Amino acid sequence: MDQVIALVALTAMEIVLGIDNIVFIAILTDRLPAHQQSKARRLGLLLALIMRVGLLSAIKWIMTLTQPIFEWTSLGIPESVFPGEPGSDALKEVMGVSWRDLILLGGGLFLIGKTVHEVHTQIEGNHTHSQPKTMSFSAALFQIMLLDLVFSLDSVITAVGMADHLEIMVAAVILAVGVMVTFADRISRFVSRHPTLKMLALSFLMLIGVMLVAEGIGTHINKGYIYFAMAFSLVVEVLNIRVRAKHHAPLAVASDN
Repeated sequence: MDQVIALVALTAMEIVLGIDNIVFIAILTDRLPAHQQSKARRLGLLLALIMRVGLLSAIKWIMTLTQPIFEWTSLGIPESVFPGEPGSDALKEVMGVSWRDLILLGGGLFLIGKTVHEVHTQIEGNHTHSQPKTMSFSAALFQIMLLDLVFSLDSVITAVGMADHLEIMVAAVILAVGVMVTFADRISRFVSRHPTLKMLALSFLMLIGVMLVAEGIGTHINKGYIYFAMAFSLVVEVLNIRVRAKHHAPLAVASDN
């Protein structure tokens, strides 16, 4: 019974952690030709599944990635610029830099840069009355793989903290990715049909990127606050979409008459 509870809890957590992955894939594949979008989404999520299962199978190696390999002071950065009492455990944690920190830092910077570029593309496209440029299938898949690596690492470390058996971790990851594959096309189409929702999704991704950078430099942020803000903003935007649709419906009827 305990294993079933652990499986359900871990699967739910993996689905929540996979939301940002789905949003990123939805935004990125929207730049592909229509006949390639669904294939790219499924391949991207399949790569995420393979990467997460592979990382879980090398769990001992993964845990070594959390060990510090150098400190920021070794790069000439003074200790006084970092928050915390001198000699405290909190300051030592911030000062120590591990491979995990570097991966999160690089992934966060990439995500911020990517979302800023996408926002600029959306705005410029609206001003010039032209569609944003499409990208190649291989380029989209490569960028999905880069972010999958960051999200997968975070997902695997969370799985290790919530379950003791590798079989439960693998089963939870497979179930979570299965759910994401089922709803990825619907989420992508919904985001693509509503420009304001797409801009909101890009804002979420930028927020996730800032969180990854903060995690990379040793500042822990409660993800519950971020996910709550995302959920609240999404509910408000969905209500706005329904209100706009309700107001536009009488206008459409009047124009037909």
